[in-house]
Order: sequence, then C-alpha cells, then structure tokens
Amino acid sequence: MNAFRHVLVTPAQRTSYLEDGPQDGPLLVLVHGWPGLGSTWHYQLGHFAARGYRVVAPDLRGYGDSTVHDDPAAYRQELVVADMLALLDHLGRRRAVWIGHDWGCPTVWNIAAHFPERCAAAVALAIAFGTLERGWDGLLAVVDRARYPEDIYPYGQFDYMAFYENHASRAVSVFDAAPGNTVKAVFARGDPAVHTRPSPRSMVTRDGGWFGGAPSAPDAPLSSTVLTERDFGELTAALTRNGFGGPADYYLNHEVNARYASAAPGGRVLRLPVLFVGAAYDQVADLCSPTALDAMRSACPDLTETTVPAGHWLQLEAAPQVNEHIEAWLTSQVPDPRRW
Repeated sequence: MNAFRHVLVTPAQRTSYLEDGPQDGPLLVLVHGWPGLGSTWHYQLGHFAARGYRVVAPDLRGYGDSTVHDDPAAYRQELVVADMLALLDHLGRRRAVWIGHDWGCPTVWNIAAHFPERCAAAVALAIAFGTLERGWDGLLAVVDRARYPEDIYPYGQFDYMAFYENHASRAVSVFDAAPGNTVKAVFARGDPAVHTRPSPRSMVTRDGGWFGGAPSAPDAPLSSTVLTERDFGELTAALTRNGFGGPADYYLNHEVNARYASAAPGGRVLRLPVLFVGAAYDQVADLCSPTALDAMRSACPDLTETTVPAGHWLQLEAAPQVNEHIEAWLTSQVPDPRRW
C-alpha cells in the first residue's frame, strides 16, 4: 500500500486519514465500520488509485489516530457525518462517491440523504439502506421471524447490540482484556453454515456476554483469508492503545440516530446512483431475511445490487470481486466524474 497518512484538525475533532492516487482524480471516500481502521481498505486504496481515482480512507472518531471521545453521545451519526463533510471541505472537493462498510454505511446513507449535493453516488457494503441508520425500528423490521422467533430471539441477529445498550462496560472490558484475540475472533472468514443456524450474535445476552460469557476472547488462529499479519498488527495496536470504548459507543445512539435519519430533507428516497454489495455468508447483516433489502429497494430508484461469496468483511475477504463490482458500476452508472 502506497497511501500517505494526513491529519485534519478542527475545533471538534482530529481526523487521521490515508490518501492515495492523483490529486485531480475523481474522489472516493472509504468509510470503515466496527472495529476497523482506514487501513482496512488497503485493497481498495491501491486498486482505485492505480485507475486514476483519488482515494481517501479516514479513521473515524474513536479509532486509530483520530480523536477518542469519552462521551457516548459523541458517536452519534450527526457528528460523524459532520466529520466527513469537514474532511470533504479540507480535500477541496464539492462532492465524492462515498463508500461505506458496517457502521460506515449509515454514515454514507445519511450523507446521501441529508446532503445529496455532496454525494455524487453511494456504495454500501453489507448494511442496507433503511436499517442501521434508523435505529431499532429499522433493524427489527428486517429480522426473519421464521429463523428468529420473537419469544426466543426478541432482537434477532442484532441481540449483541441490545447487550451493548444494557451492559456496555461489560462488553468493552471483555474486548479490552485481550485485544489481539478479539480482533482474531471478530475478523472471521465467512461460513456458508450461516444459512442453517442462528447467528452467534443472536445469543450474546442469553450467554451472559460475548464469547459465551467468557472474561476475554479465546485465542484462535488468524483468518488469513480476511486479515494479513500487517492488518492484524495495525488493528491490535490501535485497539490496545485506544480501547474498545469509543467503537462500542456507536451502538449507544440508536434513538438519536433514528431521529436524525428521519429528519433528512428528501425523506426516505435517495435520488442518486446507489450500489449495494452484500455478503452471502454474513452473520451480522444476515441477508437470508426475505425483507433485508425491502426498504432500500423501495427508496433507491437508481439501485444496483450484487452479492459476493464472503462473510461480513467482504472488502478484505473478497477484495477482487468487490473491487470489480465497484469499478464496473462507477464506469457504467455514475455520471461524468469531471462534474463531481
């Protein structure tokens, strides 16, 4: 990876970011999720920079070399969006194609909905529009109740989010007890068995916490199809230094995030090019649900959908396929980049 690291300092936030590609190239901004870093986009940074795009991947607040805030309210979507728009201004650009994964997706969706003039097009990996950015109402609407009966799994595959709300300090202490083990456990390869059994994340409350209620993540082999040794080292070092408190706090703002999403001036319709790339073996978003994509399909008239055979970390596990889909869509569906 030949990307260079830069820093933007505003009164509210220090945002560290990686940048690659020509300064005058069409701008792609890559927004990571939990518990990632800008560097977890390294396959996309190099690929698109080599094709003439200017590619930027920030560390979001709470992560990496960016500011870690103590107040959980500092991680609400309205403020994360403001960080990204400040970064766009700093880069001297009016618009960008925004590409998100996991918690980066609600940020991208909110930019597209609240600030369409700053968004040439939007790409989401794994998390569909109309779900996470709309809090519990959006999430529970896509739970497959045939797989997750409400009396047994009231929060479906999203039970781990309810555990954060009710036991945040417990969740963080378990992650912090062995950050390297946590990284290896979380960044696991996709497993087709996700289609035949409930997600482990649907049982976190029942088990008394993550990893079966253990005080720390168990040691396990590194999923080398997902993380390189360098990825593992960078993630472990950053999460050891900063802790998991900031990343976990993203899950503590469902109600205020839902109000923010509902206040978008364009309502629930995104009138710009949208690409959704799903992960076939995703235990987090669980695209097995027949309603998983309904809200997005009804709200995005210029929608392109595709799926890759990978788990939740598809931009790492299936990087060539993901890059190919994004590149083909940019070429065929996004208006003249000279107008961005």
